[in-house]
Amino acid sequence: MKKVLLLNGPNLALLGTREPEIYGRTTLADIVETVKAAAKTKGIEVDAFQSDVEGELVAAIGRSRGAYDAIIINPAAYTHTSVAIHDAIKASGVPTVEVHLSNVYAREGYRHGSLTAGVCVGQICGFGPAGYLLALEALSRDR
Repeated sequence: MKKVLLLNGPNLALLGTREPEIYGRTTLADIVETVKAAAKTKGIEVDAFQSDVEGELVAAIGRSRGAYDAIIINPAAYTHTSVAIHDAIKASGVPTVEVHLSNVYAREGYRHGSLTAGVCVGQICGFGPAGYLLALEALSRDR
């Protein structure tokens, strides 16, 4: 694996200040920097993109085919609502891991369902920012 696309969905640009009791005080910039540093030690390049706009995330996934070896995505609220992101991941054929900072299964019932997890090679939730590193590690191993 040589190149990973790191995608983050709505409201994740607010990390560090948004509900720190749930999401912690680490910013998205901190997470991206940590993932890029860890990837560099493995010879992996990471491109990061965040958007609150569903269509922009869908377009980024669509462009990933042939350009990236893997995707790490935190679809945030779109996890529970976006058939479009589900379809884009499936159509891309790019191995994808879904990440969530909080344990979505220990939260409100509407967060328990993921429309995107079924087309991902795995889902990691509840480990805070370390979940992104776990995803990178999992994707960098031969499956």
